[in-house]
Amino acid sequence: MLKKGLLFFFFFLFIIIVGGYSYIQRRLTQLAPSPTIIESPTTIIGFNHIGLVVKDLDTMLDFYQRATNFELIKREKINQSSAANTLFNQDSISYEVAILKSPNMLLELTAFDNQIDTVLQKMPPQGPGMTHTCYQSAGGNSGYDKFVKAGVDLLSRGDQPIDLGGYGVTYAYAYDPEGNMLELEQMSNLVIRLKIGKSWADEKELWMTQVGILSPNIQRLTKFYQEVLEIEPYRVGTYSGNPAIAEIADLDDLAFQGAWFMLDGKEKKLELMQYEPPHATPNTTYKRKPTDLGYSYSFEVGDIQKEYQRLKSKGVIFLSEPQQLGEFWMVYANDIDGNVFSLRQVIDSAYSAQNL
Repeated sequence: MLKKGLLFFFFFLFIIIVGGYSYIQRRLTQLAPSPTIIESPTTIIGFNHIGLVVKDLDTMLDFYQRATNFELIKREKINQSSAANTLFNQDSISYEVAILKSPNMLLELTAFDNQIDTVLQKMPPQGPGMTHTCYQSAGGNSGYDKFVKAGVDLLSRGDQPIDLGGYGVTYAYAYDPEGNMLELEQMSNLVIRLKIGKSWADEKELWMTQVGILSPNIQRLTKFYQEVLEIEPYRVGTYSGNPAIAEIADLDDLAFQGAWFMLDGKEKKLELMQYEPPHATPNTTYKRKPTDLGYSYSFEVGDIQKEYQRLKSKGVIFLSEPQQLGEFWMVYANDIDGNVFSLRQVIDSAYSAQNL
């Protein structure tokens, strides 16, 4: 009788474990990243870098190196460069840039001389604009803990990352020393195995995943990026009624619309969101400049002249024609909301996201 009871117990336990695994697998399948940028007929490869214009380069570089342990691969000052003047559409542009290499893209911190007297402000979670990028890690080697140790200013409530839905991922929002918002996402081993690959993640401490943009008109912005990328979002939806969302953004009764485009692997995605009342994303007609404090990002392309002409024909406004500067051919533009992005064609393959 005891033997039968034990057999029944272990059979029941097996069903629970398999059922739980199947639930997570089904959920991840529902969020399967399809289509991806691979299906795009363009020469866009994916994200090459996250750009962050900062006021104090030494302080910010020290913070991000301590938090991420990303390798500093280049630091240089640029001035008296005709290509840079044309690229940024400014006379006598002068700046210093530090390039950090993450496992799957670049993080570039740039201090422009004309931003020395700018007053720092914290980016509100409802935006508008590119509010954040995301740093992802395994739960057993928490990026949240690394950023807290480095002195990040937490926005999310409590002193632990927040479980949004019981599917093996925790989240938190925080601010760096200059008020730029960032997201910290920790994944269970099971989720990593299903979505990224455990062998790859085991070799990395922390990696970057997304460009997060808050828009006052998400349908318009989604249409814009569909035309840029020539793929549809792999996921769209409206989200409300989850108290955990409010805890992450520190905004009670938070509801939002979202659309996500999958870029070049390892969870790299373009995340578009619009917060709804009572925390509606504000409207603005301001077109950001590449020299403004805060975030920008780039699409790496195989043929910058072809993509420049294609997007010009669709009405995208560029600051200049493509310019060769350092390791890249580059050109800056604004999206339909005024956010800054760039196209990059790599000259030195060591700076290609494909080779990181």
